[in-house]
Amino acid sequence: MHPPQQPRPLSEQPETQPPQTLLDLITGVLSLLLLSSLTVRSFVGRWQVLRSKLCSLQSSLSSISESPHWNDNSLLHNLFPSLLSTLQRLKALSDQCILSSFTGGKLLMQSDLDMASSSLSNHLHDLDLLLRSGVLHQSNAIVLSHPGPGSDKDDLGFFIRDLFTRLQIGGIEFKKKALESLLQLLNDNEKSTPLVAKEGNVGYLISLLEVNSQPLIREQAVLAVSVLASSSEDLRKIVFEEGGLGPLLRILETNIRMALGEEGAVPVLFQLLISGTSTAQEKAANCISILASSGEYFRALIIQEKGLPRLMHLLQDLSSSDTVEHLLRTISSLSVLDSVSRILSSSTAFIIQLGEFIKHGNLILQQISACLLSKLSISDGNKRAISSCISSLVKLMESPKPVGLQETAAQALVSLLTVRSNRKELVRDEKSVMRLVQMLDPKNEAVSKKFPLMVVTAVLGGGSGGCRKRLTAAGANKHLQRLAEIEVAGAKKALQRLAGNRLKSIFSRTWRE
Repeated sequence: MHPPQQPRPLSEQPETQPPQTLLDLITGVLSLLLLSSLTVRSFVGRWQVLRSKLCSLQSSLSSISESPHWNDNSLLHNLFPSLLSTLQRLKALSDQCILSSFTGGKLLMQSDLDMASSSLSNHLHDLDLLLRSGVLHQSNAIVLSHPGPGSDKDDLGFFIRDLFTRLQIGGIEFKKKALESLLQLLNDNEKSTPLVAKEGNVGYLISLLEVNSQPLIREQAVLAVSVLASSSEDLRKIVFEEGGLGPLLRILETNIRMALGEEGAVPVLFQLLISGTSTAQEKAANCISILASSGEYFRALIIQEKGLPRLMHLLQDLSSSDTVEHLLRTISSLSVLDSVSRILSSSTAFIIQLGEFIKHGNLILQQISACLLSKLSISDGNKRAISSCISSLVKLMESPKPVGLQETAAQALVSLLTVRSNRKELVRDEKSVMRLVQMLDPKNEAVSKKFPLMVVTAVLGGGSGGCRKRLTAAGANKHLQRLAEIEVAGAKKALQRLAGNRLKSIFSRTWRE
């Protein structure tokens, strides 16, 4: 058993070594690793992958050492000690794999190799980013030294690249200082914003808005993104197209939500929705949907941009179900306005589109469409125009998920069944009648009884003898009697309507007797 290693004296800690000394140490361990990776007897496949990464590392280190000002770059002062630690860990693992002697077992060794490989990949990424930024070819890092007002584009571009390099691969302090510098640049130099979008990495900046980021860093990133988003239409497009959906939603959930509205983000979102890529369209549609659900202020902005007719038109043109879902949610949010509700209710094309979504859409589209049908004041003519979706609504009543779908489908049916021809349409469909009757069965616990009772009561509301006969023939009577006996709300009323004139004659005969 090997004696425990003594801690390295403070004067020899990697963090305190000059960059050249660290590079020499790294190069030495790397050379040993490249040799030992050829002689391992265990986990050979993993070591082949590691050897490939080690060769890439050797190439990167060579490029760094050839850069004229690499010694001046403080990022390497942080990267090198961590890299040396990873390589030393790998050397210890390679020694065990050469001897096939695993102190903690094969599973632990496998896990250790995977973790070391992941760390090595991260180091390679950071070094590659540093090399590509070009900052190692310039004298001294300048995060704290801002370009003056008269600086040319080259100086400003270098400053921005250096700043984003520190932002991406530096520690928390580097990130804080880089963001402070970025904010100062954006505030002091209005002309810098297009160059920031060109030379920087807006996508990475937006990723810092994630909730797992350090709070101060996230706050600074929010401010930087808001400045970019409010500076011009082109930059707003870049912000929306570069950012991932999650970060964009979180932007909207901060104070920037109001700023985006005030600074004209809604027109840009509609531009993306109309002419953007399919991915941009989906993001834009989702953002508009969130804005529409956020209150009257944003709904007014959307209406002001002639959003309603645009959304109604796009519903028919777009093929992505996710994008259409966001559009329909937006329309649903807008429908709380009386003026919008009247327009939607009177639009035969829109009502027919809802019927098509109910028949052929996914469950979410079906639910939103059914919800709209139940809330809008639709004319009898338009209700007749979508009678073909009645059987689909009955089928949706059987679906326990998503939550609320059964109730929404039932309410939409009740609305459509105020028209006599639609009631006849339902009872003519044997499958729909059987589904309704099965849902009435007290033993069927998948559906709350109030929903099929609502529909049966609506079907029988016109007093049609044909409807009563078909429901009775399907066995509705016995289920309704049982539900009435156990005093389920609405069961007695439905039973009375099902009995119709026959029950009235019984009551009148009993009265005479």
